[in-house]
Amino acid sequence: MGVVIETVVWEPKPLLHIFLFCSSFFCVFLLPCMSTISNRTSTYLDLDSFSTSIPASFLRFQRSFLLVYSLASVMEGLESIYGEFEYAYYGLSKEHMVVSLCAGSVASLLIGTSLGILSDIIGQRKVCVLFCFLHLVVGFWKSVSRHPSVWMASICLSLASSIFSFGFETWMVVEHDKLGYRKDLLNDTFWLMAFYESASLIGSQALANWLIGGNLKRSVTFPSTAIVFLSTMSIIYIIRQWKESPPLTAIEGYKASISACFRGDKRVWFLAWAQACLQFSVAVFWILWAPTIVADGREVNLGMIYPCLLGARMLGSTTVPWFFSGPSPVRTEDCLLFAFLTSGFVLSIVAYDYQDIGFLVTLFCLFHACVGLILPSLARLRTMYIPNELRGGMISLSAAPASAVVLLVLIQKGYYQNIGNAVVMAFAAFGLFTAAGCMHLLKRWGKQPHHDVHKL
Repeated sequence: MGVVIETVVWEPKPLLHIFLFCSSFFCVFLLPCMSTISNRTSTYLDLDSFSTSIPASFLRFQRSFLLVYSLASVMEGLESIYGEFEYAYYGLSKEHMVVSLCAGSVASLLIGTSLGILSDIIGQRKVCVLFCFLHLVVGFWKSVSRHPSVWMASICLSLASSIFSFGFETWMVVEHDKLGYRKDLLNDTFWLMAFYESASLIGSQALANWLIGGNLKRSVTFPSTAIVFLSTMSIIYIIRQWKESPPLTAIEGYKASISACFRGDKRVWFLAWAQACLQFSVAVFWILWAPTIVADGREVNLGMIYPCLLGARMLGSTTVPWFFSGPSPVRTEDCLLFAFLTSGFVLSIVAYDYQDIGFLVTLFCLFHACVGLILPSLARLRTMYIPNELRGGMISLSAAPASAVVLLVLIQKGYYQNIGNAVVMAFAAFGLFTAAGCMHLLKRWGKQPHHDVHKL
């Protein structure tokens, strides 16, 4: 008599999705009420200290930019989700996948680092159009070719991801300053960027699932066609709706300015190192999260866990205005110190020992909630300490150490199998702890709250 063993596929309970998304939207919808109470309280202290009026032109500017940023996030999400399916469809071995990822990391390290400097010199709008053009080329190539070059696609998409990490933020800040809006309004745009990015990535997963469907032939061509359409619409919208701002600095003076900024201000080094540690830990997470969950051989519905992680990031980003809106006594460095320590402890637990899948998913959600808090908070500190004319170059240069270490991890762990997942996770946790130390030093040597060179 045979024994039938039922296979149970683990997936998060629907209540987790509902809790994360409802919490995020409650934080957003309740914020105006709390802001009104805070503003009424502040008027008793100083009638001229706080202004609640937001120009209608700024809201149009903000919505227009968030539309472009959301389209860019959808393109990034489609390529990342569809890329894994594409590797399996073309039958690439693990070694070929690792080599293609290494090629992308090399491109990010050697070329992507210079793109931030280039954006400061020629203008951020041109570089953002280049981002869309790279997606357009890869999407068109995959649509018309039966056997596209995986190497070239990896290189182009890695360069596009490098531009995404600095180009749109720098472009928005420069345009915001050129139009003369209040500096404190930047904080709202920063956390909305993180919120919309996470929501767009979830939307890209839903769109990819709908486009792939059950037809294998359709699943290879339709996502690429969608990327071609989105990138074309983004290029047209950017060119027609946004005028190019003149470069803020000349080529001759840029090298001297960025060298003086690095040599003359240690706080810039603290910000750069914290940004590098965050990028490395996030990259390590997306490489290892799936192998970590399925390490014991259990079947897991990863597609249901992915929106939970991004929902946690959305929730983390919605907490930013609660900390920093109005005359908040909380300093940005204190929040970042707590967030870096928490995320470091989370990765330390994951690296120390394998946990139950439910507990791992909880830890991963907590990690992404911290990331959602860290991203807009670091952008706020960059506005305080880094001149606009150097912002793109500083962000891209800070990403260079992260790209170099990711390349080393891919070679030693993915290709030669010299190190294990726990070692990589522990190294990422150590980097986050050092980033927390940088925030502590930045608080000691930094400016007072709500005051900076830009009169934030």
